[in-house]
Amino acid sequence: MYSFVKSINMLIFVLFSVFYLYQIFYTLVSLVFKSREFPAGKLHKYAVLIAARNESPVIGKLIESIKKQNYPSELVDIYVIADNCTDDTADVAERAGARVFRRFDDELIGKGYALNYAFSGIRETHGIKHYDGYFVFDADNLLDENFISEMNKVFAAGYRVVTSYRNSKNYDTNWISAGSSLWFLREAKYLNNARMILGTSCMISGTGFLVHSDIIERNSGWNYYLLTEDIEFSIDNVIKGEVIGYCPNAKLYDEQPYFFEQSWNQRLRWAKGFYQVFMKYGMKLFKTMLKRRSFSCYDIFMTVTPAMFITLLGVFINTVFLVIGFLNVDILPHLVVHTISAIITSIINFYIVLFFFGLITTVTEWHEINAKPYKKILYVFSFPVFIFTYVPISVVALFRRIQWKPITHSIVKSIEEFQR
Repeated sequence: MYSFVKSINMLIFVLFSVFYLYQIFYTLVSLVFKSREFPAGKLHKYAVLIAARNESPVIGKLIESIKKQNYPSELVDIYVIADNCTDDTADVAERAGARVFRRFDDELIGKGYALNYAFSGIRETHGIKHYDGYFVFDADNLLDENFISEMNKVFAAGYRVVTSYRNSKNYDTNWISAGSSLWFLREAKYLNNARMILGTSCMISGTGFLVHSDIIERNSGWNYYLLTEDIEFSIDNVIKGEVIGYCPNAKLYDEQPYFFEQSWNQRLRWAKGFYQVFMKYGMKLFKTMLKRRSFSCYDIFMTVTPAMFITLLGVFINTVFLVIGFLNVDILPHLVVHTISAIITSIINFYIVLFFFGLITTVTEWHEINAKPYKKILYVFSFPVFIFTYVPISVVALFRRIQWKPITHSIVKSIEEFQR
């Protein structure tokens, strides 16, 4: 029976390795080849959309960083959706120079509904095509001064959806904020960057992206309301044949949760959202992958599907054998020890893989990470532990009803603190 448990854990590790081997290839691509560069193109007119719920401490700094862009100010209009706010977010945004939509709806809750509300307002006042494209940011973001000009280069080259390099305002707060920050840095450098180099589709990651007005017009607004509306948007567009671009020179800084409860709740929502996305798009995505022989569809299918389900299967099987061992100590005296040994071996294997990804990201992005050297090194070791906490989160998300909850943002910094 011990051999069976050991074989199951090895099978799970092999499945992970087979499914995600291409990400090792992505890493090599990003290390060997230079990021794609685009020349300056036509200057487009943009609207910036910021969904904000009780974000008065940070919203002003984001608007300030937008107004300081090295891009013609007359081509950028800023809209803030003050979504169910009970503070003075709307007033702060207006004083900072943004146009504000005040939205109050305690039934349709979430970023997707807020964005659609803004698009409806813009359609009524100007028309969707009044702008060539729409930027979407979270209220806690800060933009490098060249963000819009760099994104415009990729947009002008023909990409109708473009995402950016996602850095962190508070990498150095603790191992929780560092774990999340390092994940997004790796995603930018070693996933989206490699995808862009190879000409396959990238993926939107929460904030800091640009969408062509044609797509908004085609969809009659923003129709993505699942708990992970960014993944839903990415999947829908990839299925429709859209190639999402990536701009490594467009740098965005956002605040990561640093209290475990906040991080837990945020990732619980993401995990539940992945389940929702799989239920809604999984079969269609799989069929499109086979029909078109689309690697982009395979890539995004691997992102939303196998990891959680294989993890849940492993947790279930190991738990069953542990329970059997405890209930039959007299008959199977070594089962508990052997099962725990097999689990520990699997954990060590996964730790090594995750440590490698964290290490290589830290080394190559060393000068982008805003933290003291000893903290950069320390958080490489804690990164796998942070990722392991997704296991109980995935289990809980499977059974619990999850609703969108706002994350409190309190780190007030200006973009000058990050620019060198």
